Amino acid sequence: MKTLNKISQANISPRKALELLQAGNNRFVDNLRFNRNLLQMVNDTSDGQWPMAAIVSCMDSRTSAELIFDQGLGDIFSIRLAGAVISDNVLGSLEYACKIAGSKFIVVLGHTKCGAIKGACDAVELGNLTGLLNKISPAVFAEKTIKTDRHSHNSAFVEAVNNIHVERSVQAIVEQSNILRDMLQKGEIGIIGAVYDVETGLVRFMDHTLILESNQPSESAVAV
Repeated sequence: MKTLNKISQANISPRKALELLQAGNNRFVDNLRFNRNLLQMVNDTSDGQWPMAAIVSCMDSRTSAELIFDQGLGDIFSIRLAGAVISDNVLGSLEYACKIAGSKFIVVLGHTKCGAIKGACDAVELGNLTGLLNKISPAVFAEKTIKTDRHSHNSAFVEAVNNIHVERSVQAIVEQSNILRDMLQKGEIGIIGAVYDVETGLVRFMDHTLILESNQPSESAVAV
């Protein structure tokens, strides 16, 4: 498995980047991960990096994006914080990943049984965590289908809020970053929301959140 370089990164379209991530998760679930020479990848990336995608995910110890998508050193940017909350720092990191470093795709990756989502559902207040959970609270208020047991002990409510939070996070990236919005409109990058199942290892891509220029044809697999 070759390490990404400037040429191979340039040849990956946003659609292809999504397909590579989907294929990587399928390998992960099937326990058929690529055999990589990590020390060689360290050497290959010592003078630069050319990641194909940027993943915004939770800090949860079970949700390492490199493992979930079966990617090697230098293949993806991984931006992790509790609840995958969008902030100016996250937006700046994504702008660097895409505009400067050439990444072609953004995934906002939530996960099932998320402690941050549960905390927001219960309106937990704890030091600096309070401000972070307040950024998730709008998703709690936006969930209207479940009328009773609106707390963390109701798994259906937690997952419904989680889905809304991921959707709102994708929307926030598009609305709050002029740079990324312009790149999306030009078809230079794509974005999607997704949820990782901590029980199965499967990533469920939320197709209705996908922003990708329709004129980008699906490509056959290429060696990278």
